[in-house]
Amino acid sequence: MALCGVRVIELAGLAPAPFCGMILADFGAKVIRVDRTKTAVSLDTQARGKRSVAINLKTAAGVRLLRKLCVQADVVLEPYRHGVMEKLGLGPQELLEENPRLIYARLTGYGQSGRYATAAGHDINYLAMSGLLSRLGRSGEKPYAPLNLLADFAGGGLSCALGIVEGAAYVGSFAWKSRGIGMWDRPRGENMLDSGAPFYDTYQTADGKHVAVGAIEPQFYTQLLKGS
Repeated sequence: MALCGVRVIELAGLAPAPFCGMILADFGAKVIRVDRTKTAVSLDTQARGKRSVAINLKTAAGVRLLRKLCVQADVVLEPYRHGVMEKLGLGPQELLEENPRLIYARLTGYGQSGRYATAAGHDINYLAMSGLLSRLGRSGEKPYAPLNLLADFAGGGLSCALGIVEGAAYVGSFAWKSRGIGMWDRPRGENMLDSGAPFYDTYQTADGKHVAVGAIEPQFYTQLLKGS
């Protein structure tokens, strides 16, 4: 496995961090998820391939234990809001002094600086801030977020090192760069890939369900029209 021997400490959080941890585990990393000692029923569906340990970070002993785990790790995935780890004395500056090779990945919604650094948020907020949400939806209708796939999972989990807001913009760079080649230069809902073309859309069927059509290439569109 590509990441065999890599040790990862994942601090339990919502979608982006556990998704990122699961990907690393899938590629062979040894991922230890650090849970709170008092939590409700876990809804984490991304625990595949991980081990877990519950640590009470409100105690000095718990903080010392987490420090020991982090110092011995190769990667730390930290999903907390701005300043939480610094208050515990476990911020990147402190841990990197003890473990200079440590990769300290922070998955915060709005980064570590700026007016929104301490603000809470969710996928739809990050999409809106990145500008990507304005490109999603049909013409004449309000924008819509495709579940929480873009900012949380693609922009957050997959683009972990970039952070959530920057990651959403990074993932959405295809749309922005495509405007210059005539592929995404029209208003929302009027472009080839956002319901503006009859050969790339969804249609309701006679039984009340839906069928997805993706026949971009001329030869496939011809087959679609012929019904073959």
